[in-house]
Amino acid sequence: MTKTIMIVDDEERLVSLLEAYFSQEGFRVVKAANGRQALTLARQEKPDLIVLDIMMPEMDGYEFMAAHRKEQGTPIIMLTAKVDNDDKVIGLELGADDYVTKPFRPRELLARVRALLRRVGANEPTAKVLRCLDVTLDRQSHLVSVGEREVDLTPSEFDLLAALMSTPGRAFSRLELLDRIQGMAYEGYERTIDVHIKNLRAKIEAEPREPRYIETVYGVGYRFSRD
Repeated sequence: MTKTIMIVDDEERLVSLLEAYFSQEGFRVVKAANGRQALTLARQEKPDLIVLDIMMPEMDGYEFMAAHRKEQGTPIIMLTAKVDNDDKVIGLELGADDYVTKPFRPRELLARVRALLRRVGANEPTAKVLRCLDVTLDRQSHLVSVGEREVDLTPSEFDLLAALMSTPGRAFSRLELLDRIQGMAYEGYERTIDVHIKNLRAKIEAEPREPRYIETVYGVGYRFSRD
């Protein structure tokens, strides 16, 4: 089945380039010039993945993500011309799954898109339901619950939790976790795991600053508690 990519950017030249590139690779492409248009288009088209610029008129990428994440869990790759880590962190905290810094090669973005789609749509050969302590993760229904409470996670948060819950007590490095959730690990990107962990703790932990489930292993990375 043909996957639909929504490109949200006000740079017409870049959008035309990406549209031609993704179409050539077999994707269906829909376009929006700002976040406000993108919200309407996302409701109509229900894209499989969104490539989202941050700096746009009317409604920027941050505002779009804040609104869109209340409605849908579509995988999002944000495009940013900013090199400040704080800007990337804000995007990840709002629910972006990955980011690419401008200028970039279309081939790199395509690799990220394919890896994220592959990860989201993969048929896992492992256990369909994971249970650790009072956390339950169902891969087929993409549902997570803590006790009786259901928790809404982004695709990256879901896959990160699944990786940690697959082997309770095992310490995963940031690069290992990045490879698990993206299908590829780029040096310099591993700190994005810290942001996803922060978001995940905020959603599943009663006291995020004193986590019961996701433990920090200093000098290594993270692990899911055995008890």
